[in-house]
Amino acid sequence: MFDNLTGKLQDALKKLRGQAVLSESNIAEAMVEIRDALVDADVNLEIADEFIADVRQSCLGANVLRSVTPGQQVVKIVYDKMVEFMGEAEAPLASDGKPTVVMMVGLHGSGKTTTTAKLAIQLKSKNRKVLMTACDVYRPAAIDQLEILGRDNGIAVHAERGNPDVCSIAANAIAEARANQFDYVLLDTAGRLQIDEPMVQELVRLKQISGAHEILLVADAALGQQAVSVAKHFNDALVLTGIVLTKLDGDARGGAAFSIRKVTGCPIKFIGVGEKMENLDVFHPDRMAGRILGMGDIVSLVEQAAEKFDREETEKLQQKLRRNEFDLNDFLGQLKQMSKLGGIEGILKFLPGGSKLAELPELDAKHFKRMEAIISSMTKKERENVETIDMSRRKRIAKGSGCQLEEVSRLIKQFSMMKNMMKRSGALSRMVSGGGMPSLDLGTPGFRMPTLRGSNYTPPKKKRKKHK
Repeated sequence: MFDNLTGKLQDALKKLRGQAVLSESNIAEAMVEIRDALVDADVNLEIADEFIADVRQSCLGANVLRSVTPGQQVVKIVYDKMVEFMGEAEAPLASDGKPTVVMMVGLHGSGKTTTTAKLAIQLKSKNRKVLMTACDVYRPAAIDQLEILGRDNGIAVHAERGNPDVCSIAANAIAEARANQFDYVLLDTAGRLQIDEPMVQELVRLKQISGAHEILLVADAALGQQAVSVAKHFNDALVLTGIVLTKLDGDARGGAAFSIRKVTGCPIKFIGVGEKMENLDVFHPDRMAGRILGMGDIVSLVEQAAEKFDREETEKLQQKLRRNEFDLNDFLGQLKQMSKLGGIEGILKFLPGGSKLAELPELDAKHFKRMEAIISSMTKKERENVETIDMSRRKRIAKGSGCQLEEVSRLIKQFSMMKNMMKRSGALSRMVSGGGMPSLDLGTPGFRMPTLRGSNYTPPKKKRKKHK
């Protein structure tokens, strides 16, 4: 979502890092490039100018100009200002009501109903009892959509077909939630245009009757600078408590995330980063600033891994590694675990310099998909013992997976070499304690095993053939 902005900011800051001494001229040149990058990413023009003015003033301070590493100081200043503009810290969802009422508002097509279900799923994962309420009585099939999402994810839904009064629907839902000890009531309201004053006034009445503790604007990040004006309009009418930015996984340039907080004063509480129901993340300004500047976000990656990885399966894998019984069944399981984090692309976006790593052919997501297809085309016994896979079996596997015979042979060869190397070098104990597993490279013609640092293993010398 921020690839273009990240690339341009890195190029601008790279020039300053290489400067032994900073001057007003080279700082001014870099500031022009940073401003252009922000505007190109759909950051509000006034916000971009204000940001650049703040950064320039801080960069020209005596402590920076006389610093041993002035370029690094500038990077830190840019990072700190980004965090300041997007919010100093995460803004948690209110939990001071019994039940806590949350209104979901926004334009047509911004993804309110889906986001309502995503938020309910996230709250449910934290052992909160949630009631979703269908307050969209205008859009055809809106009630059906919410009921299906509730049924598929085990979340209660309050709906009143034929009742056009959204205020009475909300009041009845809150009464039901109070009687049944629900923690949250999520009101999925109808989409409306900014200029549709009667519809906006309906939201005002709904807010008054429901006593909503949270009013979240669901805004499409692809709207760019228009998302800021939309947020300002709804904030003037309802006094928003937070923003949910959706569709940040698409071609959105991300500028709305940078400027919407500064314009409205409303914190961004959640971001939608995918179509799956679990793809709703809490917004952390400091982590987002790090990702925009190419510094990565290891903390979020670790949190997601801890949440989505199967702990029992991980412990079984560690035991098999200790006994040197790791096979392709286990490797396939690890590939599927990795897909829970969004595949290799999902992991790389959290790593420092991940956008550059993603360009490497060895880390092409298609290679990992082909690996999974090849292993899935094997029988269970073949995965347990790759030595049994002869040429006829390899041809069958290649045909079943839709891959080339050479790719099947390469995967088998690399896996066998990896196991032998780990066994000889004693790498298994280090892997179990957190050293990680060497990567298989399906796409590179010549196999090169990564060096295991600290290993006492030295490859055996090749015997020379004697010529007669």
